[in-house]
Amino acid sequence: MSSGYCIVLTTTNDQRNRQLIIDSVLQEKLAACIQAMPIESHYLWQGETCCDQETLLIFKTTDRCYQELADLIAQLHDYETPQIVKIPFSDGANPYLQWLSASTKA
Repeated sequence: MSSGYCIVLTTTNDQRNRQLIIDSVLQEKLAACIQAMPIESHYLWQGETCCDQETLLIFKTTDRCYQELADLIAQLHDYETPQIVKIPFSDGANPYLQWLSASTKA
């Protein structure tokens, strides 16, 4: 199968914000699947070393949905500077990629 697929990552530490992002993204068909995993994040913020219990959201989507997805995450996110990272991939199991394409906005 050809390229045109990506995984998008973001994190949040608020359950309501997490669910708002998930529900909105799926309603808009900007991702076919979203996985939510608890993580412990260690990071530098405004000169301080921080540690936070967060949820990592993993969005499976297409390149054509990326910008709208990133814009929606940024609009809904309660962080001042949310992580929005795109990881492109070019191949995978054909039935899965067909489902991913069929399940997202054309």
